[in-house]
Amino acid sequence: MRISSLTGARIAVAAAFFAQGFVFISLTTRLPRFLDQWGLDEVALSLLLLMMVLLAGVGSLVAERAAHRVGSAPMLRLGLALMVVAVPTITLAPAVGFFVGGVALYGIALGLVDATSNMQAVDLEHRYGRPILPSSHGYWTTGGIIAAALALATGRLSPEVGAFVAVVPLAIAFARFVPRVAPGADVGPGVGVAPPHQAAPSDAVPVPAPVPWKPIWLVGAGLVVFYMVDTTASTWGPVYLARSFDAPGNLVALATFPYLVTSIVVRLAGGALVTRFGVTPLLRIGAVVGSGALALVALAPTWQVAVAGFTVLGAAVALVAPLSFSAAGRIAAGPTTDDGAAAEPDRARTDAVIARFNQFNYVGALLGAVLTGFVGADNLRLGFALPAVLVLALVPLAPAFARGALSRR
Repeated sequence: MRISSLTGARIAVAAAFFAQGFVFISLTTRLPRFLDQWGLDEVALSLLLLMMVLLAGVGSLVAERAAHRVGSAPMLRLGLALMVVAVPTITLAPAVGFFVGGVALYGIALGLVDATSNMQAVDLEHRYGRPILPSSHGYWTTGGIIAAALALATGRLSPEVGAFVAVVPLAIAFARFVPRVAPGADVGPGVGVAPPHQAAPSDAVPVPAPVPWKPIWLVGAGLVVFYMVDTTASTWGPVYLARSFDAPGNLVALATFPYLVTSIVVRLAGGALVTRFGVTPLLRIGAVVGSGALALVALAPTWQVAVAGFTVLGAAVALVAPLSFSAAGRIAAGPTTDDGAAAEPDRARTDAVIARFNQFNYVGALLGAVLTGFVGADNLRLGFALPAVLVLALVPLAPAFARGALSRR
């Protein structure tokens, strides 16, 4: 692919991340409304979220199998198309059965888009030869910020407003994502990827090196911790403000909005921060600060103090997810060439690893969305105290994220 093609594909991938963040936060900031509309309690919501997360895992597995045959771009478009159907079904459901069905369909779409958008971003990162994941995840956050701002502005309007959210993935489904490139094909000059090694003789069949799963598991454990914290904040934050503090209905999105704002600030500055301080110190400091922020949320005397805790939390954990997918992509790609540059990876192999790695996302989401609800069934403060302790696991896991790190972050 030439540079111009890569630029177009990068814009498309950024748009996909934007759509995912925009839709997800649009729905989670309206959870208090859905709870009241269908008469659900915290336990019922936990079970509903459990179903959604399990189906997201199914969607991610489907993406792994199908991407090997048809490529990740068609599967990404399919995931976006399913969102177009799921969102209006959730927001305009005439009965609780339609609502549950819409959530189930959204869960599958969530898994498809999560897996394939990260496949696309990892492939772009290899082709550019420099980090793409932090900015890609930053666009997810941008979508979330805009969704939270719209929720603050339209919090008291009818559910029909939420149906228009589906327009975003509909428009992006027609974008030009990264196509498959045949092994050994010219990727164009100046995109930062070393040319493939000389082809082996026709009678020689190269044996791919086994995937080093042990370091991937370590990074995956860190991703579990992040999504546990992130899902706790984004899913239960608005409910926490509404139920524990009786915050005004049009302001419950403040649990999410400042969290996302500080998150994107750190992600935009992530390159400079990692270059100056390194991956490991940043993640360790973030874990300690994040633990303190969650403790502040759990002990907050007022909803305003809880919002301050969410604000600090967003900055503390912002870099965990993009650095984890970046690390998994580097590990999956294998060793560098003799001159120290990244070799052209086997895209099918990398896609498969990223799809499997994405499953850690849903383990964390289960802990954050489901376990938090059960632990905090009688008092949501307890639900936020749990991740305040577990986030400290990032301290010993941080060095795994630095394996093969690029010098420019």
